[in-house]
Amino acid sequence: MKLIRPIRHSDLDALLDMAATAGAGFTSLPPNRPFLAEKIALSETSFAAEVAQAGHERYMFVLEDGNGDIGGCCAIEAACGLHEPFYNYHVGLTVHASHDLNVYNRVPTLYLSNDYTGCSVLCSLYLRPQFRSGGAGRLLSKCRFLFMANFPQRFADRVIAEMRGVSDERGCSPFWEGLGRHFFSIDYDRAEHIVGQGNKACIAELMPKHPIYTVLLSAEARAVLGRVHPQTAPALHLLEQEGFRMQGYIDIFDGGPTVEAPRTQIRTIRESRLASARVGAPSAGGGPWLVANTKLAGFRCALAELTPERDTLMVPEALAAKLSIDDGEALRIAPLEPC
Repeated sequence: MKLIRPIRHSDLDALLDMAATAGAGFTSLPPNRPFLAEKIALSETSFAAEVAQAGHERYMFVLEDGNGDIGGCCAIEAACGLHEPFYNYHVGLTVHASHDLNVYNRVPTLYLSNDYTGCSVLCSLYLRPQFRSGGAGRLLSKCRFLFMANFPQRFADRVIAEMRGVSDERGCSPFWEGLGRHFFSIDYDRAEHIVGQGNKACIAELMPKHPIYTVLLSAEARAVLGRVHPQTAPALHLLEQEGFRMQGYIDIFDGGPTVEAPRTQIRTIRESRLASARVGAPSAGGGPWLVANTKLAGFRCALAELTPERDTLMVPEALAAKLSIDDGEALRIAPLEPC
């Protein structure tokens, strides 16, 4: 059985291995041991903190199998841009028209933006290839919504996710080559490394502040505007099922889309509910449900075939043990698929 739990310091080696093998675009977790150790420490501090509203907290989770092997990770940044600017490009539209010349041109334009300041961010999602079956990807992505439903005061009203943009097998980004390289004499992988060390703002502040006409970019750069890397397409599809939509914002480095949704309108959050656990043999013929306890630092979440009643849920003993709950304790549950 695969289980979601908060990350801990003993997971550092597994996290470092995942960061090293994830490939280009996994900028939020560079393969740097001291940096990742700081990320884990921040997560442990965040889970332990008393929080009345979203701040500098960052909650990180790992997926482990029945043998205790770590197969994936994901995280939520409670509020972005509070300590340093959080940049995106907003894709706008500029119209050039002349009645006398019979000209009417609509030109897409990129504007450097801080519009997402204070939003909660879904980030650091990665699943090892050998774990990508049996609903593990959906569990890893959606577990965060049950946690947010349990502790809404810890998160912003708007939730976003920056999706990995297009790059080739060598880690070359057409968008970076068409735009960023003109302002920095470094390769995309070097820019990624700088961003991964938490220095996104220092690069963004050297980018042009004036609107950029996309017609001046190369055809290759224009072709990948707002597109995701093929490996990221399944993650984007899951978020779209939850109600996330692109609202015209892209990453300043690889041109990947940023998608957003109001927190209370995220499908899993909206359809989740509390139920009282009854430990015992469940009825046959149940469907796939996300089920989590309501603990903070002891948060646990799993995917199981269950048959919820109105206010109760029969939970097998093995699952109850994994979730660290006793008979009568509260669970938060949500259907895996839309109702």
